[in-house]
Amino acid sequence: MTTQTFPRLAALAALPLAIASTQVQAQSYEMAIATLIPENLTNNSIYPALVHFKDQVESRTDGDLAVTIFGGGQMGSEVETGSQVQAGGRALQSSILTSGAMSSFYPDYQVVTAPFLFDNWRQAWAFFDGEWFADFMSGTVEAADMRYLGTFDDGGGFVAFTNNERLIKTVEDLEGLNIRTEENPAHVATMKALGASATPLPWGELITALETGLADGQFNAPVINTTYGLDEVTDYTTLTGHVYNSASWVVSESWFQELPEDYQRIVVDAARESVALSHGASAMLATASWQQSCELFEECYIMPTEERQRMAEIARPAWKSWIVEDFGADPQLVEDLLAEVQSLRESLPDEAYQRYGR
Repeated sequence: MTTQTFPRLAALAALPLAIASTQVQAQSYEMAIATLIPENLTNNSIYPALVHFKDQVESRTDGDLAVTIFGGGQMGSEVETGSQVQAGGRALQSSILTSGAMSSFYPDYQVVTAPFLFDNWRQAWAFFDGEWFADFMSGTVEAADMRYLGTFDDGGGFVAFTNNERLIKTVEDLEGLNIRTEENPAHVATMKALGASATPLPWGELITALETGLADGQFNAPVINTTYGLDEVTDYTTLTGHVYNSASWVVSESWFQELPEDYQRIVVDAARESVALSHGASAMLATASWQQSCELFEECYIMPTEERQRMAEIARPAWKSWIVEDFGADPQLVEDLLAEVQSLRESLPDEAYQRYGR
């Protein structure tokens, strides 16, 4: 080996460091996203969507806007990460906030907790991805210095009851059951209206409550019920879809306004595509989890449309009374939201038939 070889080897060894240094210097902007969802590409629908978003943004900005995803609660609770985003996005620029956390930053979001709000995924997606909801969520800019990018289906959106006493087929079957709910007054009001009692408990106390009889049952998305072994502590499950769980994707408004306009457009466009990707994955996982539920639980049941409507007619007035009188929501906002959903309920099937059925 000649003496000239050593400088060449040294130069080659230093090349990766030089490239890395150049890449770091080329990154004019950073976007850190926090979520409680685990960093797993197959057991949830949100993390894969965020990975797709990262790929799209970094490729379309030639790496000038670097995206980092912190899953599994690495950056703290939803309220903690939301507060960091609200503080100007210096350390954390984006977060995924489920309905309870979103309501703590934007109280009007509580109106989205209406029971039996949607009949199916297509209604829910048309609502959350529509103009009315985008206008509604624009209020987060003034209320919390957050910009809304889109809504993910939290755990598949629709929930299913599980309980130890009996299979729930009608509203009368809920009579006398003690149902664990999230610490959400809207859910408590709904359960009481349907004839059950409600025990609000944090997630960490759920399994013990069911094992000890403190609660007879609970409700969560089927993917949650199967993933966390609710079949081991309850026997019966019924898919009612009386609650639709959602997760809002927000970014710091202060940070967003510091981006060049072409980067703002890239962020928004990539986010919209990623939300659409997540919708399909969410429905697939929810469907698979429900089929698994019917194998794991002793009995399973899908509540028919007619009975869901009967339950909605009972639960909705109690919820409206709570949201307006106790929570203090604007009655007109409540009516506008319900009217928008009803409009979609009526128009979507007709539009589909006119387009594909004739």
